[in-house]
Amino acid sequence: MSSGTKAKPTKNKRRAYKKKRFLIPTIIIVALIIFRILLPGIVKNYINKVLADIPGYYGQVSDIDIALYRGAYVIDGLYLNKVNAKTQVPFLNFPNTDISIEWKSLFKGKIVSEIKMYSPEVTYIFEDQKATSTEGEADAEDWTKALTDIVPIDINHFEVYDGKVGFVKLQTEPDIDLYMDKLRLTADNLRNVRESGRTLPSPITATAVSIGQGDFKLDGALNLIKEIPDMDLNIKLENADVTAINDLTRAYSGIDFKRGDVSVYSEFAIADGHFKGYVKPMLKDSKMISKEDGILGVIWEGFVGMFKFILKNQGTDTIATQVPLEGDLNDIDAGIWPTIVNIFENAWIHAFQTDINDDIDYEDAFLEKDTSEMTREEKKEYRKLKRQKRKEERLAEKENDTV
Repeated sequence: MSSGTKAKPTKNKRRAYKKKRFLIPTIIIVALIIFRILLPGIVKNYINKVLADIPGYYGQVSDIDIALYRGAYVIDGLYLNKVNAKTQVPFLNFPNTDISIEWKSLFKGKIVSEIKMYSPEVTYIFEDQKATSTEGEADAEDWTKALTDIVPIDINHFEVYDGKVGFVKLQTEPDIDLYMDKLRLTADNLRNVRESGRTLPSPITATAVSIGQGDFKLDGALNLIKEIPDMDLNIKLENADVTAINDLTRAYSGIDFKRGDVSVYSEFAIADGHFKGYVKPMLKDSKMISKEDGILGVIWEGFVGMFKFILKNQGTDTIATQVPLEGDLNDIDAGIWPTIVNIFENAWIHAFQTDINDDIDYEDAFLEKDTSEMTREEKKEYRKLKRQKRKEERLAEKENDTV
């Protein structure tokens, strides 16, 4: 009898233990499910708060999707605009942005993120951005910092699919609307996860279609882990229909074109805040004066056309020049006389090549700092020797590759 009464408490304890053993995991699972359900709303509210706190701007997101199995979340319908913008066109319009952990970097012991943006649009409307705000002057550093705050860990890989970048000015007659669409951009190793002997460890490439159906290409390398990033970039814009920019040329020079192709080539390097490079615009097979112009317009364009004929290379039917750019980023000087001389050089001496010159390297930006005590002639000769040496090294590398 006494042994039976002692057994009951033991059985009750076992039952209670079994209940607790299943109850605690059940509570944890239910809590996780509830947290998972609430998580998109929590993230959405956080992002909307970040966007609402940007001085001079307002913005929000429409939805957040969480993918815990790959450590990612997707932002749908993010936009940002100036508080007092006169237009309803968002400054930033990002329909779909995928932010996730870069898993391949985990094997290198680095926790970093990658971002993929689909059909993003950046539209700079001059009047909207220049307008002052009652909440204080809007600063680009404010909204760029806010956007990076949305990403919880450092960005290492960045991709853009089918993007668009535009510039609009409404105060001119006619309006100016310049843009590039079908932008495809890739930038990798932005946080230098893969260490190497390269001075600029982060490659970047981009392609796009410009206004006038021109082909835009960019390639180069960066080092973003500096207060002023270092970079070495090559840029090409080829075979754009010049009639597509008639609004721009008419607004600023009073002329328009009936036909022609415009190309722009540029190389530049930045090292420790020192800038060195050039811009080479080229106009080919162009013709001005349209029947719709008034008599004054015809006279002006006829004068410009005569001037164009004098400065045109008759063999290639091309007007071109090269604008050298050099100096501290806060005070970049454009060489006026070299620009003018280059126009005549293309017209009367030899035609410029329709490509980048391949004579600006990252070392050139350092070179200008290191040769500050040299005369102009000494600098010119020194640069010539350095370029010749680099060409010989590249040739030797190619020969080694073919062996």
